[in-house]
Amino acid sequence: MPVSVIRAKGQLTIPQDIREAAHLEEGDPVEIEVTAEGILLRPKKLIDASQAWFWSPGWQQGEREASADIAAGRVTASASPDAFLESLDD
Repeated sequence: MPVSVIRAKGQLTIPQDIREAAHLEEGDPVEIEVTAEGILLRPKKLIDASQAWFWSPGWQQGEREASADIAAGRVTASASPDAFLESLDD
C-alpha cells in the first residue's frame, strides 16, 4: 500500500497510480472527510465523468472550429435526410 508524507502547509502527494485510477488531474477539487476508519478523499469533479470527453482540449478545439465555420457561412443545409445523403455523393 502506498505511503505519502505530510509536508509544509499540510500538503500531501497522492501517488501517481492512485491519481490515474481516480482520474485526478492537477487542479481537481477533492472533498476530505474524517470517518471512523480514517480520512476519506473523494474526487469532486465539476464535470460528470461520462461527459468529460466533450470538455477535452481536442474536442473543444473542434467545437471552436465548427462555430467559426457556422459564423462564416461555411455550412450547407439539407432539406431532408435523403437530400443530405445525396449531397455526400457530389
